[in-house]
Amino acid sequence: MNKWTELSIEYANQRSYLDDLFTVYPTIPDGIREINNVVWEDVEKAFKQKDNILLINELLKLNLFPIKDSYVAYLKRDKSAIERNPRTINRICGRLYELELAKIYERCSEPKETNRQIGPMFREWLRKKSLGIIPIQIDEFLKNKNDAILDGSDNQLMDFARENLGYEHNKGLDFVGRFNKKYVIGEAKFLTDFGGHQNAQFNDAISTIETKNVKAVKIAILDGVLYIKGNNKMYKSITEIYKNHNIMSALVLREFLYQL
Repeated sequence: MNKWTELSIEYANQRSYLDDLFTVYPTIPDGIREINNVVWEDVEKAFKQKDNILLINELLKLNLFPIKDSYVAYLKRDKSAIERNPRTINRICGRLYELELAKIYERCSEPKETNRQIGPMFREWLRKKSLGIIPIQIDEFLKNKNDAILDGSDNQLMDFARENLGYEHNKGLDFVGRFNKKYVIGEAKFLTDFGGHQNAQFNDAISTIETKNVKAVKIAILDGVLYIKGNNKMYKSITEIYKNHNIMSALVLREFLYQL
């Protein structure tokens, strides 16, 4: 098995893994969403007047629609469909009137799902100089061959890897670095549970490290339930199928990079 995968499994099972991981992924599940006061005043007005068209239009301006309905996303992307589909609008508004204003406000201000908060946290952790150096912008990154971490969005990192390292995969990257004159690329994921969306996240990271003809060391910076020893699919995958890949926790990443 890959040394760094083995070390990550040991860390997760013998040390204060979750306590330490909180420094990387400090999830904040209780933070509510901000609601624009001007928009909310118009929501209240439309609700009290039972103006279905205005109510839908105003609620669609908020980040979170208060009910789950398969047609809402379509309406959000094509506002002209609101006027053209009165029965759909009436049906959705009927559910909204049942909720009443206080419940609608509560639903619209619900916190983001933890999984959606996690994405930027790894990059924020890097910016705290957790790996010993502060990530830098592309111009400075290209100036020399010193140890460095590239700062930027997923797509900016992917574009750099495509132009300079032969990376042809269609997934954005969470990490591009250079250590001991070797380039390193990878994705970072916090896998909070088994199944569904989490399996897809795991597969995304694996597909990145299986990309061929890349002039860089490829890594999957994975944390969470995959290190729980047992018969689960993720654990079996990293210890059997992908045992020779560089799969590791963010908590051992620093040691990996400086031994290159």
